[in-house]
Amino acid sequence: MTQPSSPAAPAVPDRKRVLHVGCGPPNPMKLNPVFRSGGWEEVRLDIDPAVSPDIVASITDMPMIADGSIDAVWSSHNLEHLYEHEVVPTLREFLRVLRPGGFFLVTMPDLQAVAAVMAQDDGLDRTLYTDTTGTVPITPLDVVYGWGWWIAQGRTAMAHRTGFSMRSLARKLVEAGFHQAQVIRGPVFSLWGMASKGVPIADTGLLTRAMA
Repeated sequence: MTQPSSPAAPAVPDRKRVLHVGCGPPNPMKLNPVFRSGGWEEVRLDIDPAVSPDIVASITDMPMIADGSIDAVWSSHNLEHLYEHEVVPTLREFLRVLRPGGFFLVTMPDLQAVAAVMAQDDGLDRTLYTDTTGTVPITPLDVVYGWGWWIAQGRTAMAHRTGFSMRSLARKLVEAGFHQAQVIRGPVFSLWGMASKGVPIADTGLLTRAMA
């Protein structure tokens, strides 16, 4: 459901616009490195008005953003919070706001890689990695069902409602209408995907740089 929204920030002449969906609190390091150059203007979108986004909305419904007005969409660990039936319609919404030749960049948990750990005798309780503070362990159950520490604080929206493999993510990108869908395995039990709107992405090294 769309929430009350503030107007999108006006475009800066001669700069490309990246829509940072599910942006969370302001933090320039959350923006992927490929968008941190002076040539990009970040437009922050989140459903939570407390994080002071440019646009308050659900990623499933963004009518306040005009068709073809965005050069790139960046999504980090958002799609797994949707129900499975919401994923393709949301991807189509991202496609709608992209200009021809624009692209979508996404990262999320790699459920196949996590499942391999879970299948081991002590797999459910094993620490896969720690949070950004280096103090809170992240287990396979956190990756599959959502970060339990946050959920225990009452942030139930942090629960995960679906998940992805390389094949399923690529299939959904194509089903949504994206062109040239690429999905690869990244570090720390992650998947990375990129797809364009109508025109192949000329920068063949972009996805690799995005994982740096």
